[in-house]
Amino acid sequence: MKAAETQAAVIGGGVVGCAVAHALARRGVDVVLLESESGLAFGASGTNSGILHTGFDSHPGELETNLILRSAELREELLGELGVAVWPCGAQLKPRTEDERTAVLRLAENARVNRVEVHLDGDGSLIVPGEAVTDPVAFTHALALAAQAGGSTVVLNARVSRLAGTADGGVLVELATGGRWHARAAVNCAGLHADEVAHLAQDHPVNVYPRKGEFLVFSPPEQEPLEQILLPVPSTLGKGVLVFPTVDRRQIIAGPTAREREDKDDWSVEADAGELIVTRATRMYPPLERAGQIGAYAGLRPAGREGNYVIEPSRRVPGLIHVAAIRSTGLSASLGIGEHVAGLIADETAIVFEPERPLPTPQPAPAGDSWWERAARHHGRSTEAPPSR
Repeated sequence: MKAAETQAAVIGGGVVGCAVAHALARRGVDVVLLESESGLAFGASGTNSGILHTGFDSHPGELETNLILRSAELREELLGELGVAVWPCGAQLKPRTEDERTAVLRLAENARVNRVEVHLDGDGSLIVPGEAVTDPVAFTHALALAAQAGGSTVVLNARVSRLAGTADGGVLVELATGGRWHARAAVNCAGLHADEVAHLAQDHPVNVYPRKGEFLVFSPPEQEPLEQILLPVPSTLGKGVLVFPTVDRRQIIAGPTAREREDKDDWSVEADAGELIVTRATRMYPPLERAGQIGAYAGLRPAGREGNYVIEPSRRVPGLIHVAAIRSTGLSASLGIGEHVAGLIADETAIVFEPERPLPTPQPAPAGDSWWERAARHHGRSTEAPPSR
């Protein structure tokens, strides 16, 4: 079979892959987006919190931080174009001990270095007005639909089985089903499986493992809506459990857990998830005691054993770029990642970019299940919540 021609092949239809396709389409690049599942955002992109972080607490100067900060700037420009609902509800971190007060002051200074707006209340709480919530599946689909409106093609059930360089400096991308593309550039955004896709090119940029994060979903208690994201004061044990409203204000979610796992196909909510979440969440938001628990879901975040945010050209195949170990901040950083990868492609290949242009605003996909229910059912997992009380 003769290979179809395209300027760029993007492997992976999560929020990062769709953001890369969108950034390239905005620059006039012909793109084919290849997703191994039967739909977009069935992996980490459809099972996260839906929170768009500002980067107030990210380590200054790191690539991850820079991409989160840049994404916040790009969202100001692109949200209207994408037609995605975002609720800038803000976030609060409320210290309860002297050690936590000290930690909050350090976070305020970190935010100042990152040039993120924060405020300290009289009770010592840190307010981060720029933190927001969205529907992560709708966000991902909007990026893909806008890219399609700009001329890109999305192919589902397209598992890549071979990657190879070509004599003319391009990349040959072959599918398990037999499809073939000859691309001037290819981008590996395969999430949990980015290391496996890299191995097809004889590259080993990072080993990716699943860090499981489980969430519990509640109906809001009557007359006590949650109007902002409640963030715990982080400790040496990690960022901890947070409590936040969904963008439609119809549900409240608490989580996540953080479990180091090996099975990239285990999307189950484990039996003790409630024990790990509810007490911590209720301490932050006491009305949760009166809320009805209606569901649960688990996300597998693609974490790197040797490091995170590994974005680099292949050492074996010219024109191939790996975007791997984009952990839990991938939704927040996605627009910045798309722009960054577009810059790498401009540097590494002979593709000529057109001046950046707006893309037509896509029609939103029909509403169905809540985004967290959609992914859980796709993976054959119950959305019912485990006992927690």
